[in-house]
Amino acid sequence: MPMNILVSACLLGLACRYDGSAKEYPAVLALAENHTLIPFCPEIYGGLSTPREPCEIIDGRVRSQSGVDVTPQFEKGAQEALRLAAALQCKCALLQDRSPSCGVGIIHDGTFTGGLVQGDGLTARLLMENNLRVLPATRAAELAKCQCPSNCRRHGDCIACREHHRDGAPSYCQR
Repeated sequence: MPMNILVSACLLGLACRYDGSAKEYPAVLALAENHTLIPFCPEIYGGLSTPREPCEIIDGRVRSQSGVDVTPQFEKGAQEALRLAAALQCKCALLQDRSPSCGVGIIHDGTFTGGLVQGDGLTARLLMENNLRVLPATRAAELAKCQCPSNCRRHGDCIACREHHRDGAPSYCQR
C-alpha cells in the first residue's frame, strides 16, 4: 500500500545541505515509484540559511563549528517536521545519515573531525518519540517492498507484518 514518507530534501537532490550541496540517493528516489515522498529540511524549517556552518551535537546542544549555539533553530525545525508529518499522515521518515538533525543511530561526535558516535539527531529523535518509523538513507531499500496496510498494528515493521499476514491470517490487523 502506498505511503506518504517524509524525506530529507537533500536526498532528493535539493541543494539544502550545510555546504549548499545535495546528496541525491538513488535508492531513495526509487521509492517514488510506489510511495509519495515529502521533502523537508529541518535546518531550513528552523530558520538557518544555506549554506551554513557545519553543526554537531556537543553536550546535548547543537553548535556550529565556530561555537554558536543553534539548538533553538534545530528544535524548531524538528517541531516543523513533526507538524508536516502529522498534517500529511506520514507513517515513515527517511533521513540523512549522521546529521545533527536527521541522523538515526549514528551521528557526528561533536569534534568536527569526522568521528562518529551512537545517537540520534534532534528531528529523528522527535519523530521516533511520536511513533513514526524513522530510517537512515542507507536503509531506504527496506521501504521499497513495504506494503503494510496503514491500519495494521505492525505497520512500520514490514518483516513482522508480512510474516503475520501470510498463510491465512487476516488481511490486516485491527488497532
